Amino acid sequence: MISFISLVKKFPQSYWDLPRIRILWSYLLILVSSLLSHTAHSQVKLGIDNLQTLNFRPLWGKKVGLLTHPAGVDRKGTPTLEILHHSPKIQLVALFGPEHGIYGNEKANQPVLDKTDALTGLPVYSLYGKYRKPTPSMLENLDCMVIDLQDIGVRSYTYISCMRLTLEACFESEVAVMILDRPNPLSGLLVDGPLLEEKWRSYVGTFPLPYLHGMTIGELAIMAKKEPGWLAVSSKTIRKGALTIVPMKGWKRNFFWSQTGLKWVPTSPYIPSISAVLGYAMVGLGGQINAFSHGIGTPHPFRLLQYRGKSPSAVQEALTNLKIPGLSFPLRSYKNKNNQTVLAPYVKVESWKALRPTQISFAMMLQACRWESPKNPYTAVDQNQARLYNKHVGSSLWWAQLQQKGQHTPLEFFLKKWEKEAKKFQQLSKQYWIY
Repeated sequence: MISFISLVKKFPQSYWDLPRIRILWSYLLILVSSLLSHTAHSQVKLGIDNLQTLNFRPLWGKKVGLLTHPAGVDRKGTPTLEILHHSPKIQLVALFGPEHGIYGNEKANQPVLDKTDALTGLPVYSLYGKYRKPTPSMLENLDCMVIDLQDIGVRSYTYISCMRLTLEACFESEVAVMILDRPNPLSGLLVDGPLLEEKWRSYVGTFPLPYLHGMTIGELAIMAKKEPGWLAVSSKTIRKGALTIVPMKGWKRNFFWSQTGLKWVPTSPYIPSISAVLGYAMVGLGGQINAFSHGIGTPHPFRLLQYRGKSPSAVQEALTNLKIPGLSFPLRSYKNKNNQTVLAPYVKVESWKALRPTQISFAMMLQACRWESPKNPYTAVDQNQARLYNKHVGSSLWWAQLQQKGQHTPLEFFLKKWEKEAKKFQQLSKQYWIY
């Protein structure tokens, strides 16, 4: 860089005063700045990278199980499964798969069967089939369970539930747990949405977290071990449980995924991109028990909003009139299954500073009540629908108000309430931050 600048200084000053050269020079500076920025960001090392740096020493002489999926890769994109399998230092004896399986090709909400892995010849135990929690027989030959799962920072995503049940089972069977930490793609500072009440804890909401929790999976594991009642095992078992977090290097709490220099690997069929991660956080709750759809099956899952019986322009106008801070809703086109061009409003972030990600979901619910008036779509539901809704949202008071008041539910009151709860949670969580 220094020699390039020296060369530039040899040219007459009048040469650089030409407008065309000024523009070229500006573009060059932008390019150099971009390259330097990318170099800085690409220094993020994942937990698996740091384990390799240690030459896998913490696992020497141990029989190892691995809970992972396709997004469990090192910074170069090599799957952790392959890395451990090919390492002469590792005795990998069993594999464990979450929802969607170890290769991510299983459908959402569909049970996954046990099988034998074609690549390694090892048994693959499904933790999204007959069992959600590893059984003692699955763990009897293990000394250590390695967990490498990419979470997306949203409470209802099931990988942290899988981690929790695996943690409990390993502690009960006296099997050590090692978690290879990964970034929260929505940063470690973005905390938003209602706190999950105890009565609604389930596999789609396993910890009492705000909907966006701002933690890495490693930090959540530490918090679960320390916070009373977070794990459903005895305090004696928890105290004896061996938990190791292999941290990242170079990751900062304010980093969104785009600042890590890492390539996004789809964590599930409906989350193919980082755009879908953010979309899921924003509108994932908003399409429950109403006629909204949020773009699943289109090139922009969780970013395109449609409403049954309403034109694209009508949906766009209604969403714009909601005046959601930080968002706009330009119309975008895509090809449907019949190769027809379809328009739909796209959820576009205009201001990160103003954005409260989950606000739009709750505004969508009230908009559905307006469109369906005088009928309230949230009163004509059976117990199973209501239970599933509340397991995702987590607030009994919101549900009661929504059923009673429909479009007149005081959203601003709840947004302020949830903001206070989120800040309180974040304050509590700071003692477990690694970064």
